[in-house]
Amino acid sequence: MHEFSLCRALLGQLERLARDQGAAQVIRVTLRVGPLSGAEPKLLRDAFPLASEGSLAEGAELVIETVPVLVYCPACQTDSEASPNDLRCRRCGAADTQLRGGDELLLVSADLRTEPAIQT
Repeated sequence: MHEFSLCRALLGQLERLARDQGAAQVIRVTLRVGPLSGAEPKLLRDAFPLASEGSLAEGAELVIETVPVLVYCPACQTDSEASPNDLRCRRCGAADTQLRGGDELLLVSADLRTEPAIQT
């Protein structure tokens, strides 16, 4: 499962971030995922709890923001959404477009707990 490997790499980032901030726990993680990123949001959601077992992010909420494919058309100087399988300009139909978004797989934010959790 490719997404499990992506989650393990993400956890490495989160562990470094938590250590740099003196955090005891990662509470919430927000990712931005585009359809051209090579990652499936549902599979990321399924893999994250398994990959995070025993880490500072175990039990963290995973929020995934999906973004559309965006292209810029030099011919008509327009930004528009496109299909992952058809990057032509929606306005004029030109095929010579430039990708502006939709290939993201970004860590947007991580909510950290810097004080120890209260045990009940």
